[in-house]
Amino acid sequence: MGIFEAIILGLLQGLTEFLPISSSAHIRIFGDLFGWGDPGAAFTAIIQIGTELAVIVYFWHDIVSIITKWFRALPFGWKNPVKQSDPDVRLGWIIIIATIPIGVLGFIFQDTIETSLRNLYITAFVLAVFGLLLGLADKFSKRTIKLEDMSIRDGLIVGFGQALALIPGVSRSGGTITTALLLGYTREAAARASFLLAVPAVLASGFFQLFKSSGDGTLVLGPTILAAIIAFVVGYAVIVWFLKMISTKSYTVFVVYRVLLAILVVVLLGVGALSVF
Repeated sequence: MGIFEAIILGLLQGLTEFLPISSSAHIRIFGDLFGWGDPGAAFTAIIQIGTELAVIVYFWHDIVSIITKWFRALPFGWKNPVKQSDPDVRLGWIIIIATIPIGVLGFIFQDTIETSLRNLYITAFVLAVFGLLLGLADKFSKRTIKLEDMSIRDGLIVGFGQALALIPGVSRSGGTITTALLLGYTREAAARASFLLAVPAVLASGFFQLFKSSGDGTLVLGPTILAAIIAFVVGYAVIVWFLKMISTKSYTVFVVYRVLLAILVVVLLGVGALSVF
């Protein structure tokens, strides 16, 4: 992998990771379209570390509050303990519980995820289907529940929605946001849940892939790190824009984009401009 390729893929990762349009699908499609081939699940997972660091920086105060209060709610004889009913404590438990589905399913189906599920016909199909699901959820859900009111049960359900992103094209943020909207959460709550729930799952996946790929010659570390840095900078800007945008706009533009992209992928596959694997 060259420097130019790393720059482009880093930009793609930063631009698409937090939007419900599937960053893994874009990296897979663009890599093939420009003759770079599939950069692989390891590269994709590792540069996601860059975008998750952007989440940590942006939500630093929220994350510190959640972690601090969660520990202070444990029965360790703290001088100023926090009650388990505190919203930040509950959110801490929700993040932990919601991470379990993607961790377990990702481990069980690791080989399938890294091979057969990277079929571009599958990617095109789920881009369209889950785009339409997002549109329906956004249009017909009641959108009244705030993030601080999320229950443990809802958190687990949203966690399974996040786990659907193991299929390239679903979109981790898209799966999480769609599920949260269907449960009745506001657009802002769904988006913030998507950001916060992703941190442990994506970081764990990225560092696992980094450990697994180190020394086996399948990963060029320099360009991968460069791509992760670019993804961090661009990703931070996207977080700021996205949260501002959904405060007044619907997700319709992303639904239309996903469907059009799915059609384009099928056409490019049909004319031989893209390869299935």
